[in-house]
Amino acid sequence: MSLTLVIGGTRSGKSEHAERRAHASGLPVRYVATADGEDPGWEERIRAHLARRPAGWTTVQAGLRLSDSLADAAGSCVLIDGLGPWIATALHLAGAFESPDREVLRRVGADVLADIERVALAAHRAGAAIVVAEQAGEGVLPPDPAARAWLDVLGEATQRLAAHAESVELVVAGRALRIGETWTTLRSDSDLKVVHPLPELRHHGDRDVRPGDADHAVNVIAGGPPEWLRAELRDALEQRADLYPSEAEAITAIAARHGRETDEVVPTNGAAEALWLLPAAVRPTLAVCVHPAFTETEAALHAHGVPVLRVMRDPDRGFALDPGAVPEEADLVVVGNPASPSGTLDPAAAVLALRRPGRVVVVDEAFMDLVPGEPSSLVQEALEDVIVVRSVTKALSIPGLRAGYAVAARGLAARLREVRPPWSANALALAALAAAARRPDQLTAIAARASAERADLAARLTRVPGVRTWPSATNFCLIEVLAGAAVIAALRERAIAVRSAASFPGLTSNHIRLTARSPEQNALLVDALEEAIAGCT
Repeated sequence: MSLTLVIGGTRSGKSEHAERRAHASGLPVRYVATADGEDPGWEERIRAHLARRPAGWTTVQAGLRLSDSLADAAGSCVLIDGLGPWIATALHLAGAFESPDREVLRRVGADVLADIERVALAAHRAGAAIVVAEQAGEGVLPPDPAARAWLDVLGEATQRLAAHAESVELVVAGRALRIGETWTTLRSDSDLKVVHPLPELRHHGDRDVRPGDADHAVNVIAGGPPEWLRAELRDALEQRADLYPSEAEAITAIAARHGRETDEVVPTNGAAEALWLLPAAVRPTLAVCVHPAFTETEAALHAHGVPVLRVMRDPDRGFALDPGAVPEEADLVVVGNPASPSGTLDPAAAVLALRRPGRVVVVDEAFMDLVPGEPSSLVQEALEDVIVVRSVTKALSIPGLRAGYAVAARGLAARLREVRPPWSANALALAALAAAARRPDQLTAIAARASAERADLAARLTRVPGVRTWPSATNFCLIEVLAGAAVIAALRERAIAVRSAASFPGLTSNHIRLTARSPEQNALLVDALEEAIAGCT
C-alpha cells in the first residue's frame, strides 16, 4: 500500500519516530531487526529497542535478502530498522572488512541494490512498509575501502528507496521533516495514495444541500441570526469595516463569560481554524483523534505530516469515550464533546482521564452551547495541558462569519497565537463573539430550543421500523438504516437533504445524521424517511 523512508543521523530519534509511525498505522506490526543480536556491542541498544516496542508486535531477524522479510505481509505494517546495519552485515559476511577486495565490494554492492529494488516492489504489496536508514554523506569520506563501500551503497540504496517512497522523512533531534511534495497516510481501511489531506475527511454537510431543499443536513440552528445579533452586526459593519479588526472587546467579553484571563482567549476564523493551528502550535509526535468526530482535525494533522492514530468510539456502548483505549505514547489527543455526528456528551471526568504528563488534550466543544447548562464543559477549568475549542456558528446561525475561539492556559494560548495568521477573526465575527458572550440568557434560550427540537425528532424516530438511534445532547440525531445510500437518494428526490455519515471514520453509508428542526418539519422528514426505508429495503 505505501512505503515510507525515515532517515536521520546517529541518535537522531529516527527509530522512535518510525515506531510511532508503525503504531499509528493501526495494522499488525512486523518489526524486522537488522542488527546482529550476537554482537556484544549491540546488546544494550537491542534491549532498549525491545523495551519500548508494544508486546503485540512480531519481531523477525533480517536475512541475506531483506526483501524476504516482506513476504506474506499483506494487511501488516513492516518496519525495517535499519538499512545501515543490514548493509554492514552483508559486507562483513563477504569478508570485506577483514580483507577488502574490489570485486567482492562490487559484487556485494550490486546484490544489495538489487535486493533494495525488490524491497521497494514488495513494500507495495504489504499493508504498509517503513524503512529506517542512516543519513549518508554528511562528513568526510572514510579512508577504509570497506567503510567507503558501505557509505556508497547506503547512499545509493536510500536514493532508490526514496524514488519509490510515497513519503521521505528526515529526523533531526527527534523532529521529523517531510522531504518533497507528496505524502501518504498509513491506514488499515484504504489503499489510497494521498497527495492532499485525505479528501474524504474534507466533506461537510453544506455540500449536500441544494437550493430549495428542506435542510436536515447542516447542523446550524434554522432561521438565521437573531434580531439582536443582526443589530450588532449592522453596527459593526457601519463603524468597523474600514478598520483592521481589533480583538480586545471580544476577548474581554469571552474571558468574563467563562471566568478566564484575557490572555487565555484566542479568537479564530471559526472553530476549524483553531483545530488547524494544533499541528504547528503543539508539534506532536503522535496524535490521537477520537472518532467518529469532526474530521478537519485529522486532515490538518495529516497535512502537517503528523502520525495519527484513530481511537474509535463503540456504537454498542453508546459511542461513550473510553480513555483507556488511547495509547500512552500519544502526546496530543483530540476529542469532541459533544461528539459529532453521534451527539454523545461525555462526563467531564472521562475527558479529564485523558490527561498524561507531556500530553496536550484538546476538547472540541463546538456544540456545547447547544446543550442546556453546558454540563461537562471544561472551558472554565484553567488546566495547563487542556485546550478547549468553541464556536458560536451553530447557535447564532452565522456559518458565513466563521466565529470561533480557543481557551487555554497562557503558555498554550501563546503558542496558538504564534502560528495564527494575522487578523484571523474579522470585524463582524468579533462583534458576534462579543455580543454572544454578553448575552448568556439569549444563548440559554437557543439551547433550550435546540434541545426541544432534538427531543421531538428523537421521539418520532423511535416509531420508525428499521431505524437504530443513539442518545444525543445536541440539535441532531445519528441513525443507522439498511441501504443507507438508497434511502438518502430517495429523500433527495423528495427535496430533503440529510447528511451521510460515511465520511466519518468508523461509520458507513448506512449511518445518517439528521438535524432537528421544528416539530412540523421533523414530522415531514420522519414520514418521508419511513417511506424511503420501506421502498429501499
